[in-house]
Amino acid sequence: MTVSTHKQELDGLPAFDFPDAEAEPEAKLPDAGSVAWRVSVDAYDSEEEWESAFARFLKAVDTTEVRALIVGSWSEAYDSEPEEVIAAILAASDRLPSLRALFVGDITYEECEISWINQMEIAPLINGLPRLHSFGVRGGQGLGMTGIKHERLRSLTVETGGLDADVVRNIGAAELPALEHLDIWLGVSWYGANTIVADLDPFLTGARLPALKSLALRNSEIQDDIAAALAGAPVVARLESLDLSMGTLGDEGAEALLAGQPLTHLKKLDLHHHYLSEPMQKRIRATLEPAGVVVDLSEGETSGRDDSRYTAVAE
Repeated sequence: MTVSTHKQELDGLPAFDFPDAEAEPEAKLPDAGSVAWRVSVDAYDSEEEWESAFARFLKAVDTTEVRALIVGSWSEAYDSEPEEVIAAILAASDRLPSLRALFVGDITYEECEISWINQMEIAPLINGLPRLHSFGVRGGQGLGMTGIKHERLRSLTVETGGLDADVVRNIGAAELPALEHLDIWLGVSWYGANTIVADLDPFLTGARLPALKSLALRNSEIQDDIAAALAGAPVVARLESLDLSMGTLGDEGAEALLAGQPLTHLKKLDLHHHYLSEPMQKRIRATLEPAGVVVDLSEGETSGRDDSRYTAVAE
């Protein structure tokens, strides 16, 4: 129920940790455009602030070639929002003309539990980098996404253990005509999740996301309700990938999904971390796999009672 490892790649590039201030100055660095650069500092009692580490990064690499940037831990993320982090990235935007992918908050549970990570209004960062193709953020506490407008963004990921419905509604109201991939971890009520299916209508109709091909509404304790809503959702007919993984999906939700519109056009259906019975798993495979759909039914859990189910990531 935690995030235990850092990201291994971003936008198809392998992650590389920019050396800390104590590293050997002559240490050889990879070509600037060949990796996704992770810049981070110690989560506790750091002797260097994140923006100072970022300033060293800007001096050490050819920033005109940097394609992907991962913001790791900033000092005391459990107690401080990334205001200076965002300001530093925006201030350097002219020096990063090739930046296409950005992830903010690649923080493991040992550094700060996902639901303790302090975030803030992130829309100015997204809007302020008009060349971005991919953006992701981890942590729902204090997160805001109001007034997002971006012509080129193709992928948006929001990873939380509990996401406020206002954020969900603001994502639904965003102007993202090029968005092809949307991934939202809704989380659980204990950590602030209060989304209801009606809040997901902009994604289910697809009207505001004309280019959407991949939809993930996951890590949710209302996964059965989401599955039932998707059974008749207009957006499904044009999806290539549907992801309802990491949540509390049971036979009721899967039954509704199978009874709805055909899913045989999908390339992939991801249901990993689920509460499906063996007979239901066999039905799903028998219905979809002959049509060439890749079905992920790994990490099956055994409890059939709704009140004892849990999501893959919460705290």
